[in-house]
Order: sequence, then C-alpha cells, then structure tokens
Amino acid sequence: MRFTYADFDLSAVRTYPLGSRKSKASTAEFAKPYARGSGVPGLLASLPAILAAADFKAIVAALGQARAAGAGIVWGLGAHVVKTGLSPILIDLMERGFVSALATNGAGVIHDFEIALAGATSEDVEEALGPGRFGMAEETGRLLNGAINDGVASGLGIGQSVGRFLVESRAPHARLSLSATAHRLGIPLTVHVALGTDIIHMHPAASGAALGEGSLRDFRYFVSNVARLESGVYLNCGSAVILPEVFLKAVALARNRGVALAGLTTVNLDFARMYRPETNVVHRPTLNTGRGYNLVGHHELLIPLLAAACIEAQS
Repeated sequence: MRFTYADFDLSAVRTYPLGSRKSKASTAEFAKPYARGSGVPGLLASLPAILAAADFKAIVAALGQARAAGAGIVWGLGAHVVKTGLSPILIDLMERGFVSALATNGAGVIHDFEIALAGATSEDVEEALGPGRFGMAEETGRLLNGAINDGVASGLGIGQSVGRFLVESRAPHARLSLSATAHRLGIPLTVHVALGTDIIHMHPAASGAALGEGSLRDFRYFVSNVARLESGVYLNCGSAVILPEVFLKAVALARNRGVALAGLTTVNLDFARMYRPETNVVHRPTLNTGRGYNLVGHHELLIPLLAAACIEAQS
C-alpha cells in the first residue's frame, strides 16, 4: 500500500493549562547572583537547586551529617588526585575529622612517596620511554619496595608500611604526604595494587609475595572500613577501574555478613563518567538503600571547593 501526501489534522489536538503541569525547573530553584564578600557560604547559597548544583549541596550535607554522627567518611583516591597537588587539602580534611579512612592504588602511593621524599613527582613518560628511563628512579624503586617488603614481613599492610617508613626515616616533605599523615593521625590508609601496573614492579627489589600479601591484607582492612559506613559516605575520586572493583567486593562482603549499609551515600568525582565508577560506586551499592551521586569536573577544582564548603558548613 502506498501512502499519499496528506496534512495531519490538528483541529482536535488536546491541550491543558500550563499552570497544571509538573515542571522540572522552577524560579524557586534558580541561581542567585553572588553577593560580594559572602564567601564560600554565599557562593554555595547562590547555586541553583538543579542537577549537579543540587547534587553538590546534597553531598556537602551528607558529609557534614556523617562527620557529626560519626558515621564514617572513606575516600578512595586515584593517582591523579595526588599528582595534581591536592594532598594539602586532603590532609587538612583529615585533621578536621572529614576522613575516617583512605584507599588508593599503587600509582597513588608511588606519587605520595615521591612527594614525601623529593617534593616532586610525575615524570614525563613520552620523554623517558624512548631511551628506556621510564620508571627507573633509583630511590623510588629501592626504597619504596624496601618499605613494603619490610612492613609486610612485620605484619603490616602496604599503606601502613609506607607511612611508617616515611615517618621513621624523617622524609623531607612528610608533612605533605597522605601516607605519613595517616600514620601520624592513626587513620587507616589501604593500598590496592594490580601486579605489573606500577613502576616499582619493574625493579629487582619488588617482591610479588610482599605486594600480594600486603594488598590482600589492605583489602581486608578496607572491607572493615566499608562495613562501618551505615549512614556514611564513600567517595571515589579519580579511579576508573581498581577502586570501583575493590569497593564493590567490599560492599558484597559486608552485606554477606549481615551489614545492610543502610543510608549509604556514594560519590564518584572525575572529569568523565565511566562504566565501573558509575555502576560499582554510584548505582549498585546504593540501590534501594541509599543515594549515589556523580560530580563531573576536574579534581583540582572540585575537591578544594568541596572541602571549603564542608569546612564552612561546620557547626
């Protein structure tokens, strides 16, 4: 059957009053101009109560409530967070009670170690790869592997081992190290590695036995930390694969032991949305029991802003 050219009859189209419709945006939720001198609280109040701005305010509130109630705040940090200079912000939050525990990957602890030791990190891979120099800093390979090997042999996890070494060896820039600060404050810091992914695995001092045992020990510490997050907050900042996978397994184990994790708030903060953080952090762990949020943006902007908002909201 062939159709013909025919105008559609609009004479009987049904309409309704605009005022009767449920709308997604209302002037009551609109942004307000920033008032000069009102500071971070004024900036926060000026944001619209819509989409990411509404989520940002909700995250600040969740962090404040978790801190006040002692419900726990666990930060998962990818290496990018460390090498973009955010350690002082996170250390300040540790000292203010906004950090119950920290988790990072192998690259994260390497950057933290180099900062503590040399006050600098993050080599130029393109420049170093051709002549075979990539990852071959002598102190990083020898001292960091040594710290892990010695610490694990004495019953510690990787995070504890590195923090202890940096403090006991009086690393020149230990005040800017998350590992050293965690050791000083008694805050758990766990390190979760995949063998072969990190530059220290290329060095002769690397021990698969120590790395594996230390990382597994840290995983079990991490599960204990996650299991305490009833009405607490977990933030995944800049880890696309390792920490989202580890977090999901920690949630599974906690619930296997009867911990409901009711009221859990999860946050993924990165400059792009990716499958594993979206699925394993934001959605699955909070389904029917909590709330998950995505904040899309650069760490070096969003984390200081989030920290400032939390500090200003303290009672």
